[in-house]
Amino acid sequence: MLRNATFDPSVVTVEFTDGTRSRFHAIWLRDNALDPETRASGNGQRLITIGDIPADITISAAEIAGDALQVTFLPENKTVAFPGIWLADHSYDRDHNVTFGRTGPGITTWADEIDAPSGDWGQVHSNAAAKRDWLAAIAEYGFAKLTGGPTEPESLLQVANLFGYVRETNYGPYFEVRTEVNPTNLAYTGLGLQAHTDNPYRDPVPTLQILYCLENSAEGGDSIVVDGFRAAERLRAENPDGFALLAGYPARFEYKGSDGVCLRARRPMIELSPDGEMIGIRFNNRSSAPFVDVPFDKMEAYYAAYRQLGEIIDDPAMGVSFKLEPGESFIVDNTRVLHARLGYSGAGSRWLQGCYADKDGLLSTLAAIEMAVPEAAE
Repeated sequence: MLRNATFDPSVVTVEFTDGTRSRFHAIWLRDNALDPETRASGNGQRLITIGDIPADITISAAEIAGDALQVTFLPENKTVAFPGIWLADHSYDRDHNVTFGRTGPGITTWADEIDAPSGDWGQVHSNAAAKRDWLAAIAEYGFAKLTGGPTEPESLLQVANLFGYVRETNYGPYFEVRTEVNPTNLAYTGLGLQAHTDNPYRDPVPTLQILYCLENSAEGGDSIVVDGFRAAERLRAENPDGFALLAGYPARFEYKGSDGVCLRARRPMIELSPDGEMIGIRFNNRSSAPFVDVPFDKMEAYYAAYRQLGEIIDDPAMGVSFKLEPGESFIVDNTRVLHARLGYSGAGSRWLQGCYADKDGLLSTLAAIEMAVPEAAE
């Protein structure tokens, strides 16, 4: 892995066996030292603060020892070893001229050409590799089905327990999705719903949503999912200025459908990280409040981009549709994947239960499985 190392007082340059080189600053290496005085051996948490590192930190020696880099720091006269594979995994000496509005590593965007990824209830509850595959599909594609489950109420809570915890809201730990008289939310009617992300009026927004089918004999009511990241990619390709407007100015969202509740959030429809990676979509016509943070001379162009994004989302070629059977459920990354519903008739019955959870728990469980079961990561 490591072939050679050279250094000056402020930088170590390592050459890997594949011929690539990476530079590491003295302050960075000292802050990320792996020794037990710097990091707790049990959980890897840092035991020092930035103020504990001498401001005049320098490198007095650096050499390859086996497959590790040994560095000695002054004025502490402290020697620390850094495995070669760790240095390769954490190299920051690379091209940072990245694409504005790009998707992150490990994410695959999609349209109607994809078959809905799916897991089997019994398998994901009993087999680590099957659970890994199901969680990995959600991480990569932003949604997945789960089939063959029980049809008892509250079964959806067992889905959340596979990777984390239910996020309780003003709707309770879970909510019913079936026709109601005088509903507090249009989701509780038989009307069709445009593809949308849920609860954009919350900050932070729930990052996962689970919908679980208990009964579904009504005509219609098919579920549709749309990849918001793919829709944003299309908008960026067709109208880069419009993309920049939706990413550059906050929209406003509001919900006040029941007594004692008035939720408001101010966030962009297309959210980017500081270095331009796409990290979130918020799109919900029912919950949009007046946009007041867009300059007057840009408002018409902003609305044109908003309309264009809506047209892309509504394009039938963008959606994957399926009708849930009793005992089936699906989970969506609510920061990315929009879900819709076809209208359904009053005949028959349609009863789903829904709840929210958080993506950090899912990603943590996935990473833990891959570390505990090495063959699961292959």
